[in-house]
Amino acid sequence: MRLSQVVRPGPGQLLCESGALNYLDQKLASFTNPVIITGELSYQAFKKHYSGSLNLPVFQYDGTASHEDMKHLSSLINGTDCVVGIGGGRALDTAKGTAELLKIEYVTIPTVLGTCSAYTPLSAVYHPDHTFKVVDYYEKAALLCLMDLDLLVESPKNYFMGGIGDTLAKWYEAEGITRHVEGTLPAMVQVGLKTAKVTQELLLKDSTEALRNLENSEVTDAFKRVAEAVVAIAGTVGGFAGEYGRMAGAHAIHNGMSLIQETHPFEHGVKVAYGILVQLWASGDEKEVRKLLPFFESNHFPYRFSDFDVKTDFSNKAKEVAEFAASSKETFNLAVPGVTKETILDAMKALESLSESVPVYH
Repeated sequence: MRLSQVVRPGPGQLLCESGALNYLDQKLASFTNPVIITGELSYQAFKKHYSGSLNLPVFQYDGTASHEDMKHLSSLINGTDCVVGIGGGRALDTAKGTAELLKIEYVTIPTVLGTCSAYTPLSAVYHPDHTFKVVDYYEKAALLCLMDLDLLVESPKNYFMGGIGDTLAKWYEAEGITRHVEGTLPAMVQVGLKTAKVTQELLLKDSTEALRNLENSEVTDAFKRVAEAVVAIAGTVGGFAGEYGRMAGAHAIHNGMSLIQETHPFEHGVKVAYGILVQLWASGDEKEVRKLLPFFESNHFPYRFSDFDVKTDFSNKAKEVAEFAASSKETFNLAVPGVTKETILDAMKALESLSESVPVYH
């Protein structure tokens, strides 16, 4: 397996606390013409909690995170010396890509807890029709990632659940990949794996309280730990581990589920979380699945394919997911070398009957 030669530690600075937006004016003081790239709802959330004196030009991204929109925005704001990205994953990815085109600094301000986009020097790029295109890696990391917990604790719960699920997969996918590597792993890869383990331990311990905190708009130590795990700590896993910290079986299941219409309303990370269980069962780690099941049940994460509102033609749809995930173009085989669609389908079937007494989650 080829190891990525570039280590990407993260932003120059991270500020994560209540009232963190109070530092924004100070942090932008060295720039002469900063601008904001954001979305409508994201900007409203920002304005609610920003009390500084800056009155920066605001540019709306078109929702696609596409090369076309990045190019368009870069033509409109040519002459700026810093882009301030405010929003969720696609808004921040657009801001990062635009800053890369202009070869200038950028600052990220997440308004939801769904991804580690605010921390990572890369963008998931889509076509204008919202279909996935490519992942772009950038020369510059963010100058600053500013996480205001007062803003984030008011963000949507479904995004937070997705962020938790996606982040939980960091450990299981990285461990699934590296268990097949002979010899001693490079030092920086070991750092990435230790980081992934930290995220797993934090999430299993604190997610229940953090989700309850968000429901009550209450900033606590547990909420802060999980917020940092989802955005910042998760962003370091691939940054340090490179090829050994990439997506594997859990994300392959998510990608296969994208073929099934009923699963579309569910958050990316919620589907990835289900994929963790499929990967573990397919790799012979049934005991770990049983250890995780109470976490899934208590936090209302779907853990069966049928929990994703798949009510008709169930068998054929499950086969479709398994066949896609097992294909040579997908990443399941990184965690389970030589995996077959039959092995994945057997894992999915086993999960269906694992705890029939638990009500189906909607």
